[in-house]
Amino acid sequence: MAAGGPRPPGEGSAATAAAGEAELPVMAASRLPPSALTLKQTSLSPSQFLRRQQVLQLYRKILRAIRDVPAEADRRYLKDWAREEFRRNKDATEEDAIRMMITQGNMQLQELQRTLKLAKS
Repeated sequence: MAAGGPRPPGEGSAATAAAGEAELPVMAASRLPPSALTLKQTSLSPSQFLRRQQVLQLYRKILRAIRDVPAEADRRYLKDWAREEFRRNKDATEEDAIRMMITQGNMQLQELQRTLKLAKS
């Protein structure tokens, strides 16, 4: 590069061109955040959408039931357990496996609710 600092694009000297140095055009920065550029949105089928709603509903019900646990340490443990179970299975795609997990989750929720009801009485 010649003395005097960088030159704007298109203002290269004849000596630069003669020396075989190619000028690269300045690229404009994208206005989109980097996450928007790499995010792939997939559309869900109607059955996948409904299954997702069932999973979210189950998760919310479990967290609400955990709020009724009297001991703080037990509440924290159960909340961490629920989060980890859902996180661990978030990438499941097989319809039968998801249905089975929802059924198991509902049974565990009912057991927690029964236990809490017995503890109150």
